[in-house]
Amino acid sequence: MRRHRKTAYAGIAALAVALLAAAGCSSSSSSSTTPPATSAAAAPSPSGTTGGLGAQSVTNYLTYTGGKSGPANTSLTPVTVGFVNQQGGAQVIGQHATDGAEMAVKYINAQLGGVDGHPIVLDTCFIASAEEEGTGCAQKFLANKNVHVAAMGAAVIGVQSFYSTLGGAIPVVGGVAALGIDGAQKNTAVLFGDATSVLGPMGTYGKDVLHAKTAVILYPDTASATPGALATEAGLKAAGISVKMGPYPENTTDLTGVLASTGAASADMVIPAVAAPDCVNIQKALTQQGITDPKKIVAAPLCLNGQVAAALGGDFPKWTYLIASSLFGDTTDPGMIEYMKLAQTYSTPANAPDPWNIVDFGQMMTIDKVLNQVGYANLTPAAILSAVKAFKGPQALGAPQLECGYDPSAPGVCNNRSQFFEYAGHNKWIKTAGWTQPPAGD
Repeated sequence: MRRHRKTAYAGIAALAVALLAAAGCSSSSSSSTTPPATSAAAAPSPSGTTGGLGAQSVTNYLTYTGGKSGPANTSLTPVTVGFVNQQGGAQVIGQHATDGAEMAVKYINAQLGGVDGHPIVLDTCFIASAEEEGTGCAQKFLANKNVHVAAMGAAVIGVQSFYSTLGGAIPVVGGVAALGIDGAQKNTAVLFGDATSVLGPMGTYGKDVLHAKTAVILYPDTASATPGALATEAGLKAAGISVKMGPYPENTTDLTGVLASTGAASADMVIPAVAAPDCVNIQKALTQQGITDPKKIVAAPLCLNGQVAAALGGDFPKWTYLIASSLFGDTTDPGMIEYMKLAQTYSTPANAPDPWNIVDFGQMMTIDKVLNQVGYANLTPAAILSAVKAFKGPQALGAPQLECGYDPSAPGVCNNRSQFFEYAGHNKWIKTAGWTQPPAGD
């Protein structure tokens, strides 16, 4: 995806100050609305394959992290991990990213012995609404001699200034990056991939599973949504699928016009490249246009949000979803079964299903793994960066293999695989494709 990646995020850094409004297009998990009930299981796919990583799934976190059974010793000096998230302002991308990280830390300190017996603590820094807040977070971590690594939650505002001020002095481990800025840094490791890398598999899925010849991509014409739409377009074209782009002005509520103008009704594949604020409107427009086949409508998971479900009468849109992590409720995924058990103790029912909660839990478990591998006595930014870059997976609740820096234009991105599930309603999921990579040549 090198060719496309440069096009996708060219100029985004210069627009960072304006991303407060754009962030609304990614606002998903800040709602207190409870998602649909989460006890139902995903149905196995027709091929009988399991979800997640199958036999590679992480179900024993003591082994995964290399920790010591039992609680961390609170009398020992804690290991401090910086943690950045965008929250506290009008637009929140993933508040539950923080919840997921905190869930992991509670579990690590209670049962996995922390890091060589030392408890982990998070030095949190939240970006609410201003680009300069990213500078403040970087300065805060640089001033704390105990911070040798930082974790990135869900943020677009302040990200550019954060990395600029940090100057590569501290490695940053991310889960999913909303923009390409994170992965462009040499001192980052984005474990689950960024919005550009994990959307390329749409092309492979369209060709090999749907046998699609034509596709329509619908998206708000904003700085945050456009890169993902372009990444999806590149993946589809690389697979030989003809693509019609359907950008529409931000804050448009009636989307029937863009569906009609793009010929979405007759396309083999319709891709709503939208996030929570637009999910309800696009679903209503699709229904009005008679586009209701869940196999044909394929989207990223940002519409799997309690607020969206509430606005649609209590359930998510019945589409097929691409997801770069394990899927909550997928009991064909051994790793998810274990996560759901742990969530009963260390999370809350409202938080546990959120994709950001899942990703940042897995992200923190890998950070703990790396810290244990380096060893408390040897913790330095350089040693941690080297160890995390060398991690090949499988990633807990993520992809089966990692390769940080596989794309020279994005040295921090470690994954370009996604899996696909069809949502049949009432928390019934059908896995339609396992971990899928972009088409060859994308």
